[in-house]
Amino acid sequence: MRPIRLDMAGFTVFRDETTVDFTDADFFALVGPTGSGKSTVLDAICFALYGTVPRWGGARGLANALAPSATEARVRLVFESAGDRYVATRVVRRDGRGNVKTAGAGLQLMPAGFDVTKLDTGLSPEDLGEVVAGTAAEMDGAVLEAVGLPYEQFTSCVVLPQGQFADFLHAKPATRQQILVNLLGLGVYEEVQKKATERAARAETKLETVDRMLAGLADTDDATLEAATARVDRMRELGEAVTVAVPEWEAARSTAREAAAALAALDAELTVLAGVRAPAGVAEVARAVTTARSGAEDAARAVALAEEREEKLRGELTAAGDESALRLLLKAYTDREALVGETATVRAAVTAAEAEHATAAAALADARAAAARAQAELEVAFRAHEEAKATDQAVALRAHLRDGDACPVCEQTVARVPAVPHDSAVAAATAAGRAARAATKAAEAAVSERDAAARDLERVLLRARARVDQLDARIAELDAQLAGAAEPAVLRRELAEHARLRAALEESAAAVRAGRDAARRARAASDAAEERLRTAWRAFDAARDGLARFGPPAPDRDDVAAAWAALTGWAGVEAERRREQRAARAGSVAEAEVVSAAVRERIAGLFAAAGLPATDDPVRDAAVAVERAEAELRRLVERRDQAAELRDQRTVHEREAQVARALAGHLRANNFERWLLAEALDLLVDGASAILRELSGDQYDLVHDKGEFFVVDHHDAGLRRGVRTLSGGETFQASLALALALSEQLAGMSTTAASLESIVLDEGFGTLDVATLDTVAATLENLAARGDRMVGVVTHVPALAERIPVRFEVRKDARSARVERTGR
Repeated sequence: MRPIRLDMAGFTVFRDETTVDFTDADFFALVGPTGSGKSTVLDAICFALYGTVPRWGGARGLANALAPSATEARVRLVFESAGDRYVATRVVRRDGRGNVKTAGAGLQLMPAGFDVTKLDTGLSPEDLGEVVAGTAAEMDGAVLEAVGLPYEQFTSCVVLPQGQFADFLHAKPATRQQILVNLLGLGVYEEVQKKATERAARAETKLETVDRMLAGLADTDDATLEAATARVDRMRELGEAVTVAVPEWEAARSTAREAAAALAALDAELTVLAGVRAPAGVAEVARAVTTARSGAEDAARAVALAEEREEKLRGELTAAGDESALRLLLKAYTDREALVGETATVRAAVTAAEAEHATAAAALADARAAAARAQAELEVAFRAHEEAKATDQAVALRAHLRDGDACPVCEQTVARVPAVPHDSAVAAATAAGRAARAATKAAEAAVSERDAAARDLERVLLRARARVDQLDARIAELDAQLAGAAEPAVLRRELAEHARLRAALEESAAAVRAGRDAARRARAASDAAEERLRTAWRAFDAARDGLARFGPPAPDRDDVAAAWAALTGWAGVEAERRREQRAARAGSVAEAEVVSAAVRERIAGLFAAAGLPATDDPVRDAAVAVERAEAELRRLVERRDQAAELRDQRTVHEREAQVARALAGHLRANNFERWLLAEALDLLVDGASAILRELSGDQYDLVHDKGEFFVVDHHDAGLRRGVRTLSGGETFQASLALALALSEQLAGMSTTAASLESIVLDEGFGTLDVATLDTVAATLENLAARGDRMVGVVTHVPALAERIPVRFEVRKDARSARVERTGR
């Protein structure tokens, strides 16, 4: 695989559209500051082909493909492999929920001579060539077929990312062997061995099938054919003999059948005549009918008498009057008596309430008079209080006057100032006012209390008077209802008569129901007896109809028992007459069966002589035997021809199985693929060892033993050490030597598309000293000078970068990284 052009947009640090053109870049370096995006260019190559990047940690790192805040990332790689040019494209997007998924993936085989600069003109995907894969799922197989390497081996042999440079060096022998199988195309020998084994197995399976079929055709020799021919002749002779004997047998069988049929008919008549029997109890049927009819008539008369008495009582009850009206009048008497008593009680309560109300009204008048007096006393106390305040003000004015001073109020000269009282009149007036106010409140409270009591008594009195009016009105209504009514004692007697008549009517109705039930039972018994009589006659008619062909006598339709007696007597006579005829018919049957059996034995002898069992249809069986013998003869002839054809097929299958099995055995027994792998590993280790000696200053050689790698340390007496014991710098030298040898030595041995057309190293060249770095640079220059390999390195070591003719400088600003090609 050799990259031609790489386009990126929105991919990790390359937010803006970026193109890296590898055309004619046989030896190049990706240079730039740490973190600028040099390794991201290699990530884009891996991502376009395989959909993942080693440092992402698998498919879950798909979100790492997107540049910060970007919603879509696009990567397109144009590459050559085994002379064909392909374009691989992958697109990932972030949806509204933040999930990142692959939105598109494809691999196309570009037409020969396609100019990649046309990609800048905005060609549609349909213009890029034949679609090899159109989905992410199809990409895996398509890329493997185009590149020839799966992802793990691609990152171990072509693009060696940071931290995985030593993967091939430290790989398990089985993993390393599989990488070499893919690189050298040695899988073709395994496929040849598998196909040869499968072809041998198919041929042997066909051979076994032919042998089984031949084993089933072992009966196709000449003796078997002669025996089959002779059997056909015997079966034909049997058919001719049976054809002659069968008509005679048929005539004898027909005579025997006719005689047997006559005997069977006579026996059938005897069975019918002997089976004529009168049903049990037929004589009692008529008597039962007479008894049931009499009982039904008696029950009907009893029902009629009971219904007549019930109707009479119902009329008497109707004539006795309306019982509900009588009960209403009696209740009116009772209600009036109760209302009169209640009225007297309520009138007494009205009288008491009127007296109590008068007392309460008098008390209310007294309370109101007392309240008026208390109010007058309160007004007197108020005036006294005002006068006391004026007096106190005057005393306060003259407290500072002297005889002969001018009055401060009227400005008159006061000849003599009155004496100042020792006590204030206001205090006494205030106390008197409080007492008057308390008495007024008490009087008003008494008025309110007596007024409420008077109103309550007045409401009670009004309700009592209203109740008296209601009771008087109800008594007047009852008096109007009872006007002209009978006395209560008379009403009670009439109600008692009603009760007696109702009880008698209920008793009579029960008697009617019981009589009707008895009448229904009697009618049912009569109907059952009549049905038994009809059943007896139907049984008789059925028995007589069954004997109609014999001419039975006419019955007496008035007496079923007599009719049955006459029929059974006649049947006995007829049966006896037929018993006398049976012996002669039985003899005829026996004679005909003897003749038929003799002819049948003769036919059975013919079948026995032919080796066949006798059956009831000798003509058909003889014809079938002839057909079977002829069919068996034809089958044997066909099987003999089939056996000859199978023997020819067996020869072909046997030869094909021997050739395929021999080829598979040679490939497997000589371990051809293992031998080729060992030779390839020897060449690889020899080339890597030579490079490692140059890189290590003749200190180390690389060797292998049973698939494991070791180094021989010439500075330590030729000590052999496992590669996992090397230091970081030593591991880098050994890994680089192995990678360079893998690229150079195995390219010429590869037989498939998995040829190593490029190698890109992304590893720490800064760990090397000046001398080793010079050796590494010279080695890479020699590898690139061959012209059949693209060699690329990712480095920030200026001394190494300056020796590489084509450089791709990677720089990054705050928005996006970009790539610029410098050098030749």
